[in-house]
Amino acid sequence: MLNELLQHLFPVPDSIATKFFKNFERITLKRGDFLIKEADYSSSLFVIESGLVRQYAWSEKGEFTQWIGSPGHFVTDLASFIFNVPSKWNFHCITDCTVHRLSKSEYQKLESEIPEWNTFEKAFLAKCFTAMEQRIADFICLTAEERYHHYFEQHKSTLQHVPLQYVASVLGMSPETLSRIRAKSTS
Repeated sequence: MLNELLQHLFPVPDSIATKFFKNFERITLKRGDFLIKEADYSSSLFVIESGLVRQYAWSEKGEFTQWIGSPGHFVTDLASFIFNVPSKWNFHCITDCTVHRLSKSEYQKLESEIPEWNTFEKAFLAKCFTAMEQRIADFICLTAEERYHHYFEQHKSTLQHVPLQYVASVLGMSPETLSRIRAKSTS
């Protein structure tokens, strides 16, 4: 499964994929478990095999969901993982999950074990950055209804398993607005 994921994200020889994933540990988590909690240090990189993980935090206005990860997504608080600062985010299992975990120390060894590692890591970080840029552009350029339809097209298979208040938060709207948009879309 992990080799297939890497091939989907970044086509690399099987030998590199095998080296990359050899030190991942497969773990199962229950609905409600946390991968990372706010103020903790992110010492692992995770890949979701099954289940859904929500990234959220608190503001003066209350709880907000930044992202919902589904199978095939990498999960970590990147700032905490790379720069060793406390996490600003909670990563919470919405459903029972199976994930693969790589410790930070094993991650750091990859540079010496895989000569092509710097190229892979750059591509990985560029994909993260590009996704963030697209999300910002969507918030600036799209209406709430357009954001919903765009998100729906990308996440059809997972939306039925995610509470609507989380989806509304990811889209930057109230649950009531999301309900109106959904009702309008089905009529």
